[in-house]
Amino acid sequence: MPEIFFSDSEKETEEIAYRFAERGEIGFGDIVALRGDLGAGKTAFTRGLARFFSPGSRVSSPTFSLLNEYRAGGGRILHFDMYRIDSEEELLSTGFYDCIGDESLAVIEWFDKIADFFDENTVNVDIEKSGGDKRKIAFERVANLC
Repeated sequence: MPEIFFSDSEKETEEIAYRFAERGEIGFGDIVALRGDLGAGKTAFTRGLARFFSPGSRVSSPTFSLLNEYRAGGGRILHFDMYRIDSEEELLSTGFYDCIGDESLAVIEWFDKIADFFDENTVNVDIEKSGGDKRKIAFERVANLC
């Protein structure tokens, strides 16, 4: 059963993500599956995680680069955008599986595009617009997607 949170602003969405990390609910070795429409707040959520693990990092959407990486203590945050990935072959060609591991926190926007090709422990974060700047954020740790 997912935990449900409500946000009234982009800043509040960042704060919710920060608190997940602060409470130890998201950490290195995790894969954060971000789902939501364009403009839902996926990058804002990632900024909140980065503020906890990598203070001072300037987080931007990896829409055109596919991956932005942020150093975080002894690990790294890997911020992926899978919007343009349409097949398992395309996913493999990115080197995605070579990047992720226990020393990284993989945060994946548009995760639904690759969910069928994936079989890992995952933290699902569904962000839904609910009018204006309001967002409904559903958080759930899933043992196995398949």
